[in-house]
Amino acid sequence: MLNRIRFWLENSRVFSLPMTFMSWLVVFVYALRHNGDILNGIIALIGISMAHLATNLFDDYVDYGILCKDERFINSAQKSKCEYIKNGQASLNDLLCVVIFYCSIAILTGVFLFFRAGFPVFWLGIIGGLITLLYARLSLIGLSEIAVGIAFGPLLFEGVYYVMMKNFSINVLILSFAVVMFTIGLLYTHTLLDFDGDMVAHKKTLCCRIGNKKTALKLLWYIYLLGYFFIGLFAIKVWNYWFFATYLTMPLALKLYEYMKEYNFDKSNLPSISWYNYPLDSWNTIKKMPVAPFYFRLFQARNLMVFFSLILTIVMLF
Repeated sequence: MLNRIRFWLENSRVFSLPMTFMSWLVVFVYALRHNGDILNGIIALIGISMAHLATNLFDDYVDYGILCKDERFINSAQKSKCEYIKNGQASLNDLLCVVIFYCSIAILTGVFLFFRAGFPVFWLGIIGGLITLLYARLSLIGLSEIAVGIAFGPLLFEGVYYVMMKNFSINVLILSFAVVMFTIGLLYTHTLLDFDGDMVAHKKTLCCRIGNKKTALKLLWYIYLLGYFFIGLFAIKVWNYWFFATYLTMPLALKLYEYMKEYNFDKSNLPSISWYNYPLDSWNTIKKMPVAPFYFRLFQARNLMVFFSLILTIVMLF
């Protein structure tokens, strides 16, 4: 049983949950400093996490449907893409059952919060549910960054703040724009890493719509610059200049940009590991695999988002 649970968590890309947790933690602590409801905030985290994992798996469900029918996609996709389905470890029905399980828990948490916080929770849940179900399709037409921007930005931040405080906040909205840029940066890094395969498969990600790897890479830095702009705006608005401490993560953003340039030139390039590159999940195993350069860079984008959010949280606590 434990092995099966671990199997599905790994294939649900549980390694991406830190971006959910850290986004939640920022607004949770902010609401807590304003005497927010702790229980509602924790229940919201459970629902958000389940919706995130459901979205990841349902993305595989949709992508595998394409993999089965499109020879170009089979040849161009990452070797690890839907590997657990292709090698028979799980069927599409198994995958769908787990998606339904995740969604059921998310719905139950929504019902609980509806009775505790009021009717706006219904509409927040509807929007979140639509993004969960439509994300895979939206990503095929270049709208994944917008979907993630809504889900992990205003929806998550205002949603958690609302169930804890029973009102919405313009300060929280600005804060959400700052943090979500780093979440979008993680997603955009992933699509940049998949650029060549997606172009061959004629997928319509934002990177593919730009059409040139060098040009697409430049957009990554602008995404992070927007994040630093919004946190600066937030710091000025709340009169707390300690939030500028988040600018300490800028060297990591620059380093990620360099790593991506190297990957564009040579997909087998694996940089030497330094202390600031950690954490690297299951690295002793992954570093022996052909996908190691891919996951190394993905982990760097994730870590940047986590460190940015962690500094924000620490400042809020003091």
